[in-house]
Amino acid sequence: MENEKKIMLSGIQPSGDLHLGNYLGAIKNWADRVNEFECYYFMADMHTITVRQDPKELRRRSLEMLALYIASGLDPEKNTLFLQSHVPAHAQLGWVLDCYTMFGELSRMTQFKDKSEKHKDNINAGLFTYPSLMAADILLYQPHYVPVGEDQKQHVELTRNIAERFNNIYGDVFRIPEPYIAKTGARIYGLTTPGSKMSKSEPNGCVFLMDEDDVIMKKFKRAVTDSDTENCVRYDKENKPGVANLMNIYSTITGKNFEEIEKEFEGKGYGVFKPAVGEAVIETIAPIRDEAKRLIADKAYLENVYKEGADRANYIANKTLRKVYKKVGFYQL
Repeated sequence: MENEKKIMLSGIQPSGDLHLGNYLGAIKNWADRVNEFECYYFMADMHTITVRQDPKELRRRSLEMLALYIASGLDPEKNTLFLQSHVPAHAQLGWVLDCYTMFGELSRMTQFKDKSEKHKDNINAGLFTYPSLMAADILLYQPHYVPVGEDQKQHVELTRNIAERFNNIYGDVFRIPEPYIAKTGARIYGLTTPGSKMSKSEPNGCVFLMDEDDVIMKKFKRAVTDSDTENCVRYDKENKPGVANLMNIYSTITGKNFEEIEKEFEGKGYGVFKPAVGEAVIETIAPIRDEAKRLIADKAYLENVYKEGADRANYIANKTLRKVYKKVGFYQL
């Protein structure tokens, strides 16, 4: 049908607390897609256990992430929000796709190389094969688009390759998804490490969505700017990466372009600019944090949201899984 909404799906691992980079780079844009797409957003808790997790912390972060999704504008009445582990078809299809994914493909995945270097004491099979599970996450819902950052395009390409390989053998089973890179998406770097993406592994340079106002301001006042003495707010990503990162954050939040920002802070220096960026971030994050706190206190409501989301997700996922099982020759119950 021409008027039928196209499907979009994405998820984030609750392996750490959500931060400003997650919000400006992904979640903020997800909320804007609701009228354009039928959206499925999940907490990728199954993926987190490729690295050892504290069970209580994982449960806390999963529930907190759901609250933050909703507080960030993802209305559960208009978006399907669920926990990955509540939909068994993810693991079931993941195993089938393991058998249609080549060893060489998995060995070339850059995230496997990175995580293997960081976790040399726990290079497990799940860490190696998780891209097949990620492909299952996507293909179960037959999405048209998968919103990703530039660094995640490799996973969508592998998913497409697996789906095309399966389809070539068994016919038209999976829709071949396209990566969706939002034009307004922001790549946010660490405040203390402007050469690297903002990450929970560098907490002093990472602004978490649950941070209090004074903590946020302190992080921005300590943000890295330049090693030179110019003290000038000017966009130069190569020579002034710290300033460029702060300008990018300010631009994404206020809607002002770099030229307008340079004029606004002309002659004022970093001592004025950094607190201004911090204040803009606080005005954005504070309502989200406060609403998330309210939702976390209402566990019955969150439980109802994830149960209803799981019901909707299971219905769609099981339709795809039944089709796959029939194609590969499994008896149906």
